Amino acid sequence: MQDHFDITVFEGDGIGPEIMQPTLKILTQLAQDGGYHLDFNSVPAGAAHYARTGESLPAASMEAARKSDAILLSAMGLPSVRYDDGTEISPQIDLRKALTLFAGVRPVRIIPGQTTPLNMPEGKEVDFVLIRESTEGLFHTQGCGEVSRDEARETLLITRDISEKLFRFTFNLARERKEQGRGKGRVTCVDKANVFRAFAFFREIFDAEAAKHPDLIADHAYVDATALWFVLKPWDFDVLVTENMFGDILSDLGAGLMGGLGVAPSADIGLDHAVFQPCHGSAPDIAGQGIANPLAMILSGAMMLDWLGLRHDAPVLAADGTRLREAVETVIAQGKVRTGDMGGKATTQDAAEAVMTCLSRA
Repeated sequence: MQDHFDITVFEGDGIGPEIMQPTLKILTQLAQDGGYHLDFNSVPAGAAHYARTGESLPAASMEAARKSDAILLSAMGLPSVRYDDGTEISPQIDLRKALTLFAGVRPVRIIPGQTTPLNMPEGKEVDFVLIRESTEGLFHTQGCGEVSRDEARETLLITRDISEKLFRFTFNLARERKEQGRGKGRVTCVDKANVFRAFAFFREIFDAEAAKHPDLIADHAYVDATALWFVLKPWDFDVLVTENMFGDILSDLGAGLMGGLGVAPSADIGLDHAVFQPCHGSAPDIAGQGIANPLAMILSGAMMLDWLGLRHDAPVLAADGTRLREAVETVIAQGKVRTGDMGGKATTQDAAEAVMTCLSRA
């Protein structure tokens, strides 16, 4: 079993370094206790780096990411720093495209005691995963759209190659969740196939993959109806898969169901590489105050451990990923330590220490 893992770290912008530091501390402690090694290599990228150097993602940083076992990325981008065309600095999107990280994994889980805007019926549980295709779709021409005085055009791209990989990943995840007792074994393709030929193509490829998994349930939903059902009956979902832009929007709605982006982790996974990062932005308005919520970043670290454990047949890492996720969920459920976005006054350090305390008691 491999016991040394090289992790490329992008500390990010704004609150990025503040939430990364306690996450690395927790991961280091888990590795020491578990008898394995996580070697963290911090490399530059992001809006602040671009403002200083004119580079948003240096070639050396990309190369380090390509050679590492996993990539841990904090919040990136600053509204005040933009490219000449007016778009924001987004190295995370560049990484997804360069490393073909086609599967954007966005878990949505509401645990007992967690603050949510939903009126949860007794006995219902929200625990689903949204899979967002992360390399093409409406993001295909990012930064290269055609703009004239009178009109602007962006091109949506859906390819058979990426879609087949995406759907294979999605059905495998649904099967894993079913075997773990966490899901119904149901996969929902979210599209707009009633209007766009591209999404009819997307659905056709989905159906072809679904036919290979007769033990799982496969169905379809239009994206507008899905947004409605996220609010009215999110407990009906298990695993959903959709196009890039639709997934971008629905994942934030899913985070809202959990009480906000501060507790929303994510991963972007390909065949050979994976990036783990919180769903939220860099929040420059509170940077440097020590009050940012680190839980989404810590949960993203838990997802990294789980992925490394499965990929390298290292059960101790997968077990630590579960322990870390459950520790964060315990902190959230107890409600004693809440940062400002969760309605409390806890600091970043308070929240991280609460997670460490739960881990030490486990």
